[in-house]
Amino acid sequence: FWKGNSPFNPRSNAQFGEGGAGTFSDGKLYSGVKESKKHGRWVLEEFVESGANPEILVLQKPHIGTFKLVGVVRQLRARIEALGGEVRFEQQVVGFDLDPGTRQLRGLQLSNSEIIPTTAAVLAIGHSARDTFAQLHLQGVEMEAKPFSVGFRIEHPQELIDRARWGDFAGHPLLGAADYKLVHHASNGRSVYSFCMCPGGLVVGATSEEGHVVTNGMSQYSRNERNANSGIVVGISPELDYPNGVLAGVAFQRQLEARAYLLGGKNYNAPAQRLEDFLLGQPSLDLGPLQPSYAPGVTPADLSTALPTQLIEAIREALPAFAKQIPGFDYGDALLTGVETRTSSPVRISRGVNFQSVNTPGLFPAGEGAGYAGGILSAGIDGLRVGEAVAKQLLAPANALIN
Repeated sequence: FWKGNSPFNPRSNAQFGEGGAGTFSDGKLYSGVKESKKHGRWVLEEFVESGANPEILVLQKPHIGTFKLVGVVRQLRARIEALGGEVRFEQQVVGFDLDPGTRQLRGLQLSNSEIIPTTAAVLAIGHSARDTFAQLHLQGVEMEAKPFSVGFRIEHPQELIDRARWGDFAGHPLLGAADYKLVHHASNGRSVYSFCMCPGGLVVGATSEEGHVVTNGMSQYSRNERNANSGIVVGISPELDYPNGVLAGVAFQRQLEARAYLLGGKNYNAPAQRLEDFLLGQPSLDLGPLQPSYAPGVTPADLSTALPTQLIEAIREALPAFAKQIPGFDYGDALLTGVETRTSSPVRISRGVNFQSVNTPGLFPAGEGAGYAGGILSAGIDGLRVGEAVAKQLLAPANALIN
């Protein structure tokens, strides 16, 4: 978390949490947030001020790149510290000191037994903060299970995608690596779509717990790796898939991730299968000519047992349908790697029009982990709006005196 006086009020004791909306992915800055024009421009300008390429201000699909994004985050931290903020590493928040009567936040409890007094904390905790979700639920902070999506990563040779998208112009240096966006509504009622498409990128590990395997995707700024990859994911919901409580979505994720760990050989390899074998319902004994990018490695497997049957059926129906939009998408040696479970937060921390928790004043849920964003830009926009709400609350006593 960040600790320091608010620039809006030198006497404030606001605490800000640091979390991520794909912070260590490849820095895609697309957003469908309707009110993003004003706030979105501010967020992009702040990224540029912290080292991002100025082209993100004019590109339709701005992209920072993983290594550049790490540098941007480092510079953002330095700017926060220069303004009087403090960033504490290895200082885990394990609880919240609440007034017994009003539930007003009074402080943050740290793992070293320290309690930091505060009446305002921004919960920008990231969508893998499972320990924090559990603690918030234990302390009665109102939350709800929300829909998200699960599936696999798919890898194709980048040149195959380039030819399908650019035709005779494939390989032209001004075009770069081609991307795609695909959606299929399956006959069983499930929606399958491509997620976080990474041209010229890598499939990477994203697990946060021992004995689990999770995949994600990333691209460097150059987007010059040999494979294209994206998530091929299916929408799931509390009503259909995990109806047993607020944290049931987290339990569902863990079940799939533990299964992937077993299928991968219990050594943190990811289970992988050729697309042709997946469509035929037979295990892959080898993985063909396409070289997988996932590290530490992959294990040939039968992914039909990695997800519930309805989801597997929907993906099997979607892949040939996608080939009608992207010729060659059903390339038999394309590689599916499992599992992708962290597409978005499985919970939403309920908040009111003042951006505070509906039943715990002083807690300001924000960003992707809290259930209010779906990527870096939308999380930044939400954080800006929440910051404005915090400033309004902290300045309220002073404004009352003036009035």
